[in-house]
Amino acid sequence: MKIVVQTEVFDLGAEVNAMSHGRTDIGAIASFVGLARDMNEGSGVQAMTLEHYPGMTEKALVMLVEEANTRWTLLDVTLIHRVGRLQPGDPIVLVAVASSHRGEAFAACEFIMDALKTRAPFWKKEETAEGERWVDARVSDDTAVARWEKIP
Repeated sequence: MKIVVQTEVFDLGAEVNAMSHGRTDIGAIASFVGLARDMNEGSGVQAMTLEHYPGMTEKALVMLVEEANTRWTLLDVTLIHRVGRLQPGDPIVLVAVASSHRGEAFAACEFIMDALKTRAPFWKKEETAEGERWVDARVSDDTAVARWEKIP
């Protein structure tokens, strides 16, 4: 299991290769990469800064992965979240989940990403032509994670 909060860019291919190298028990790796957009709430975004609470953030991410491990039989998980100033198009987050079968890998990957959006202590500030603004939590993120409460 690899859980990291960092400023550096990650390499999806290198992370997946590291996860699967020498492993013959892995039948599937599902991954998600989130990217910084150039538009949000009808305004152009020139850049954004992601802040976090060191120590608390990593602990929250570990708890999300541990919860996924109780729901599905997972062989490995990589979760990398970037912080600092990011430009549109920059990768922000990587979730990669390895399991014996694709169904568990897909479900766990989606669960971790949905839960991360509402449970991990990250704060996002966007730079727009109108100035800087903090981004509020979205109802759609709450709705996405709430559906997992109905799924054991």
